[in-house]
Amino acid sequence: MTKNKLYAIVFIACFFGLAYLFYKINYSESSHLTVCIIKNVTGYACPSCGTTRAVQLFLQGNFAASLKMNPFGIIVAILMVISPIWILFDIIAKKDTFYFWYKKTEEIIRTKWIAITLIILVLLNWIWNIYKGL
Repeated sequence: MTKNKLYAIVFIACFFGLAYLFYKINYSESSHLTVCIIKNVTGYACPSCGTTRAVQLFLQGNFAASLKMNPFGIIVAILMVISPIWILFDIIAKKDTFYFWYKKTEEIIRTKWIAITLIILVLLNWIWNIYKGL
């Protein structure tokens, strides 16, 4: 993936993610509506179910509740806040530090034992989400 394509995708994803979060916080009256296709079709939570609520809790400073809701929420919240700022810095400073970080992270994740560990963690989170009844 090229640097410009990555920056555009991440920037757009963060923009729409923050816009959706803003909508959920300010205008959504029902907290039980979900955009999760897996949950809507099967009735069971997916590994990322509860992430929006976890991000909301994290941004409100309720870190323990955020972690309990879905640990992915903390990762998503941090990335949604830091990534656009980092990308803007790279564009203004004409650097590629975010792209370098992405490539290095991708290389590390492709290591077999790290990939297996991450897959197991996602599966455990999925089981936990189903157990919690999300």
